[in-house]
Amino acid sequence: MGLLKRFLPLLLLAALVVAVFASGVTRYLSFEALRTHEAALRAFVGEHLILALLSFMAVYAVATAISLPGGLILTLTGGYLFGPWIGGGATVVGATIGAVLVFYAVRTSLGEVLRRRAEASGGTLKAVIDGVQAGAFGYILTLRLVPLAPFWLVNIAAALAHAPLRAYALATFLGIMPATFIYSGIGAGIGDLIARGETPNAGAIFEPRVLLPLIGLGLLSLGTTLYQRRRARTGKAL
Repeated sequence: MGLLKRFLPLLLLAALVVAVFASGVTRYLSFEALRTHEAALRAFVGEHLILALLSFMAVYAVATAISLPGGLILTLTGGYLFGPWIGGGATVVGATIGAVLVFYAVRTSLGEVLRRRAEASGGTLKAVIDGVQAGAFGYILTLRLVPLAPFWLVNIAAALAHAPLRAYALATFLGIMPATFIYSGIGAGIGDLIARGETPNAGAIFEPRVLLPLIGLGLLSLGTTLYQRRRARTGKAL
């Protein structure tokens, strides 16, 4: 019974992966699919806003938990359907829930095994574990704001480093906000163009609702580059 309890979160996560890919839902993670079903989706959002938001957050949580390709498309879709602020907020909540699910599954099921292997092999995972142990909240917040390591790897490393759940969840929630709202704003801008019957093209980037989020994305990328150079000068990889 104790063994089942320990591995149950991991088994549920594995079952979720199988169910998602078997259902074929991944083929809908594209802008082509979004445009095809736009009228039905907007009608559903208009008539059942709360249910639509809860459904979107659940989908995003699952996508995050199983590292499903297409997270960017989902983020853009949130802004496209709900607007930059509501869509961005729903994305942040969904992504945080998904990250916590992975954190819990790794900690309860494979924590010690993976930790020993990471310590023996070194590499990026070991570097992130060491950073989290030195200061969980600040380090995780930095890696969420400046994504020098993959999102999924930070989830695993935080669990292996025994980061406090509250600090991990809060750092994730706050850290992913800037990029999430920027991409959500881009999605909302594209949605406005399509709603006006226009086809997004090169000239669309000069629309304020598209241009401003793109400027924000550029500044965020610049910040990431400067941070990487600063770390490189001090001899630290992450």
